Amino acid sequence: MGKLYIVPTPVGNMADMTPRAVEVLKSCDRIYAEDTRTSGVLLRHFDISTPCSSHHKFNEHSTVRPIIEQLMAGENVALISDAGTPGISDPGFLLTRECRREGIEVETLPGPTAFVPALVNSGLPTDRFTFEGFLPPKKGRQTRIERIAASDCTSIVYESPLRLVKTLEQFAEACGRDRAASVSREISKLHNTTVNGTLGELVEYFGQNLPRGEIVIVIGAQESAGPKVHKNKYKDA
Repeated sequence: MGKLYIVPTPVGNMADMTPRAVEVLKSCDRIYAEDTRTSGVLLRHFDISTPCSSHHKFNEHSTVRPIIEQLMAGENVALISDAGTPGISDPGFLLTRECRREGIEVETLPGPTAFVPALVNSGLPTDRFTFEGFLPPKKGRQTRIERIAASDCTSIVYESPLRLVKTLEQFAEACGRDRAASVSREISKLHNTTVNGTLGELVEYFGQNLPRGEIVIVIGAQESAGPKVHKNKYKDA
């Protein structure tokens, strides 16, 4: 049988791509990407000519079986997402699960994912945390927010810039405006920024400074109270 490689790709800075990831993508028989147009930029940058097909949330139920058949026929396949590690708020779980069921070897390369640097940048406890991914837009959303509000460990949430202020307001209502929190955006990119403070302060700050780019919210445990809002901006060398 072939092997499935789960290959992380940079969340912003192309220099974060590892030599091993490039080697795997060049040597495998086929790459499956979340968006072949987005991934095409990365593949061309690293001179990777391996054939590339789509595997995303809208077709993954229909493409899993054909990929399994390719692997069982002896092909080595790599799975990538638009950014970060496949399976972390991106397609990958269904294919990995099916490979395990069929006895196909899966190897996940270490590499970029947005929530780890956001968590460390936050200054909130890192010994125990819960990754919540994207919150449901409607059904189950309030239940998830209340669960995070009652959590005894740090919680991490992904959000879009357009919904950030509304989401922070919902958390402030459920957790209290004094709960410690952090918002990171554009991780590893030129305008990489982390803003720390209380939920109340972050609501006010982002109400006046609308963000752009990828957003990670980190919320302290139930007993935590935040410092005054503080902004850290990091630029890549």
